[in-house]
Amino acid sequence: MKRAFDVLLAIVLLWILALPMLFIALAMRTTQGRGILFRQQRMGRHGVPFDILKFRTMRPPRPGDGRITQGESDARISPFGAILRRYRIDEWPQLWNVLRGDMSMVGPRPEVPEYVDMHHANWQAALSVRPGITGPDALAFKDEGERLANAKDADSCYRDEILPEKLAMQARYAQERTLAGDIRLLFRTLGALRG
Repeated sequence: MKRAFDVLLAIVLLWILALPMLFIALAMRTTQGRGILFRQQRMGRHGVPFDILKFRTMRPPRPGDGRITQGESDARISPFGAILRRYRIDEWPQLWNVLRGDMSMVGPRPEVPEYVDMHHANWQAALSVRPGITGPDALAFKDEGERLANAKDADSCYRDEILPEKLAMQARYAQERTLAGDIRLLFRTLGALRG
């Protein structure tokens, strides 16, 4: 039932957002050149890796760049990318991930492989379901960028402070999820995007 809901909603949203996404892609091509989409390996259901899709909001990585974004003031973020991030428009291409079966509309946000410990009980619970475009952890940490921007070491702050809190929420979601709960989370996400 959840998978059918995901596919139906992703198709409807892609149909509605197709023209805006085309305009965004053209604007990105004009202002930033090639490389409209950002792909990064994330851990999916049962620990199977997949490439998450987003609109590119940062310049290509250079040697010495940190793995974690240093918040919204990160100098690597383009002016147009800052707008896409502010309204979470950069996440729209993940609707393709939902159609492909990599992701769900609602679920734990997918993590990069180096932060995942497959032997930890909370990770096992979080990875028992498809990761989501939104979820309780995404809503609770919607201002994560500000916290990272104020940290002395963004990577340590994320790994040692933020990630354990997010992981506990993800594990709880995986154990208690319902379709009705997912629909409530989607409406809460819309509310959060409106401010």
